[in-house]
Amino acid sequence: MAKVEIGLDAELVVEVMVLAGVGSPQDAVELVLRDYIARGHRTETRTGSADRSLREADARPQEPQG
Repeated sequence: MAKVEIGLDAELVVEVMVLAGVGSPQDAVELVLRDYIARGHRTETRTGSADRSLREADARPQEPQG
């Protein structure tokens, strides 16, 4: 897997480390990102059918108005 280096505010990282209960800044940020992605997938699973039908309705050609 490719690695990416980024700079983050130290206070933000320490806060995440405390909330996540981990001692490594990298582990803390990785946990937050994995949780964010998993939460997005869960949301898509719960709302996917409604979103899909809305997208399909928006994609249909509309009658000319006027």
